[in-house]
Amino acid sequence: MSKFFAFLNRMKYIKRWSLMRSVREENIMEHSQQVAVIAHALALINNKVYGGNVDVKTVVLLAQYHEVGEVITGDLPTPIKYFNPEIKAAYKDLEKDASEKLINMLPDILKEEYRTYVIPDTETEEYKLVKYADRLSAYLKCVEEVKAGNSEFKKAKSTIGAELKASKCKEVEYFMKEFAPAYELTLDELD
Repeated sequence: MSKFFAFLNRMKYIKRWSLMRSVREENIMEHSQQVAVIAHALALINNKVYGGNVDVKTVVLLAQYHEVGEVITGDLPTPIKYFNPEIKAAYKDLEKDASEKLINMLPDILKEEYRTYVIPDTETEEYKLVKYADRLSAYLKCVEEVKAGNSEFKKAKSTIGAELKASKCKEVEYFMKEFAPAYELTLDELD
């Protein structure tokens, strides 16, 4: 009996942004879905706007599974995760071990197929787009919180926004120009 999907179901219970008080709490499952939607957009921008040839389906699946290790480890806030190189390396090892544990819950015939997305090759263009989508998701969470009057996210919004601008990633620049401004609007303004 495989416990893999039962563990993945726990993503909806693991809260994000544990160091900052949120107006609207977000769980890892919601976050992963948003990252998948943004990553899909970045892949399409890459291919359709800039003539690239990333595998769109791979991008979406990488995004969907990008946080599965946190089912076991929980979410570690970014300031702690990246506090120093030793903590960053140790946490990456812990995430990889947790992901391996999840993979090993699958029937043998499915393990390698899932491994491709759960423990990806971090050097691929597809993976890099997912990392940008993850940062865009964090930025949009900050936009949402600041728009709702939560000043705790102001500095993070500014810092992540500057980081995204400095990335020089053309897909990110396009997304920030064409899509991000709509997140600042009210529901009435979207009509």
